[in-house]
Amino acid sequence: MTVLVLGGAGYIGSHMVDRLIEAGKEKVVVVDNLVTGHRAAVHPDAIFYEGDLADKAFMGKVFAENPDVDAVIHFAAYSLVAESMENPLKYFDNNTSGMVNLLEVMNEYGVKNIVFSSTAATYGLPEELPIKETTPQRPINPYGESKLMMETIMKWSDQAYGIKFVALRYFNVAGAKPDGSIGEDHGPETHLLPIVLQVAQGSRDKIMIFGDDYETPDGTNVRDYVHPFDLADAHILAVDYLRAGHASTAFNLGSSTGFSNLEILEAARQVTGHAIPAEMAERRPGDPDTLIAESSKAREVLGWKPEFDDIKKIIASAWAWHSSHPKGYDDRN
Repeated sequence: MTVLVLGGAGYIGSHMVDRLIEAGKEKVVVVDNLVTGHRAAVHPDAIFYEGDLADKAFMGKVFAENPDVDAVIHFAAYSLVAESMENPLKYFDNNTSGMVNLLEVMNEYGVKNIVFSSTAATYGLPEELPIKETTPQRPINPYGESKLMMETIMKWSDQAYGIKFVALRYFNVAGAKPDGSIGEDHGPETHLLPIVLQVAQGSRDKIMIFGDDYETPDGTNVRDYVHPFDLADAHILAVDYLRAGHASTAFNLGSSTGFSNLEILEAARQVTGHAIPAEMAERRPGDPDTLIAESSKAREVLGWKPEFDDIKKIIASAWAWHSSHPKGYDDRN
């Protein structure tokens, strides 16, 4: 069997490809346009195509040249909340339209299984904590809205064409391959943990904490963190679930434990041994107070067992990457 990983040169996608290759059970084909991904992040044993999901002729070529692909894992989407607030059409064009193009080509080539990288951002300001799969999805930013639309498009494609899907709604992703060979490298970086660690390594002067007046114990955002290898394992289990003929569904992926921005900062100080100066700043638009997952469904139905269940273990893995790659990958555009 062959798995096609879309966005496989990105942060989470590269860990997904690494996990698949190292397991040795699948042939892996990667598609990435390298707008935000890095060619150096892709495992050398994967078959790599540089191109865009929006190019249906290109995608048709990928499927035609790899007729044994029976499952697609889809990471190829823009994912910055603040940017989506400033430029919503970019997100609906790339994320939502990209899903339409993909499903059309999958249907043409008879590929009936897709595992989709969704997000907790589809829940918006949740009515309950922890967040369940049945919690109403009411996004408060275009990024979350685009992902919810992608879930809806898959639902109707299942009904019309029999394309089965699993939507994995995950929470904040943090950490890296423990040996430091692949990790998180965005330009510019917007995620909390890598910025904190950049301060620790001296490439930034301080970390800005956006908002200290949220309805949380210390006033800063509370998030649920999950390691990219644990996410990758859930995607592999989801592919197996679909191959076994099960119905389309969605799963939350998270640790079910929340950490505030200040708690992450303090944990990073302990792991790295550096002071890590911090300064408070105004809130960013579109950020919910608290996002914590109820992930028992994934554990019970898929048999998902996260390996990185300690926040300091997650931070230590990220620190291994940042310490060995102070400037990230060498192929930054």
